[in-house]
Amino acid sequence: MQRLYRAVVPRPLRWFVRRSQHFLNDDISRAFRWLWWSVRERLEVLSGKRPPLVPPTRLMWFTGLGDFVAIGDEFCRHFVALGGLQPDDDVLDAGCGIGRMARPLTAYLSHRGSYEGFDVVPAGINWCTANITRRHPAFRFRLADVHSGFYRPQGQFKACQYRFPYADGRFDFVFLVSVFTHMLPDAVENYLREVARVLRPGKRCFITFFLLNEESRRLISQGATSQDFHDTEKGVSVVSESQPELVLAYEEATVRQLFARHGLRILEPIHYGNWCQRAEHLSYQDIIVAEKA
Repeated sequence: MQRLYRAVVPRPLRWFVRRSQHFLNDDISRAFRWLWWSVRERLEVLSGKRPPLVPPTRLMWFTGLGDFVAIGDEFCRHFVALGGLQPDDDVLDAGCGIGRMARPLTAYLSHRGSYEGFDVVPAGINWCTANITRRHPAFRFRLADVHSGFYRPQGQFKACQYRFPYADGRFDFVFLVSVFTHMLPDAVENYLREVARVLRPGKRCFITFFLLNEESRRLISQGATSQDFHDTEKGVSVVSESQPELVLAYEEATVRQLFARHGLRILEPIHYGNWCQRAEHLSYQDIIVAEKA
């Protein structure tokens, strides 16, 4: 890797990159560090150490723990097996992050299908546009200027009022993976309303939660859960009362009522996860697949 780097990057530029590390608050330093990471990223791809649709680790801070490729591949299988995703479908990824779900879908969706993704973190959208859209023009990404106390505190719009930038009945399949686990109740209801609006009749959504029910509450009381939830009002539990959007869990009964209210019929059974150390589980979070009436 070092040998390839020295062959590609001129010696004077290497000197400037090294020197820039000593001036971390300087604009020129930031520019050179950006250039250094860009060159390093390109060399990783050229050397075969990182596939072209896998972002560098430094950009994955908001995607959660776990193997980027393995988790994406796992959910692509779930989309097909549980959600009935078809190669020709028009797909919406609400909360697309940095392309963890988009990457495997580039190999699954046909030329008649399409993918739209949006997220509140600019770094993810910029990387996906530069690296995924460039290779797969049917995959498009856009920034949602939505306020998030944890991910985008400077966002202009409230999540509880945000309207997805797509026409009614635009999609065959809509998914939100690890999105409602970071959203407050009024925002969850609005997003669920928007999911129903952009779905075509008879088509499906795939959404993950931390669901509170008799079993998960019992396991939480035994200290088995990986999340230390505290009860609050309105059937919601949080890990941090000072930063409630860090992680949230919802009463299953409340979630069922929300889906019914917006014309989304849950396709039983709900596929429970092992976040609370269940003996039987499918994934980490709980998965709900629902169909628009």
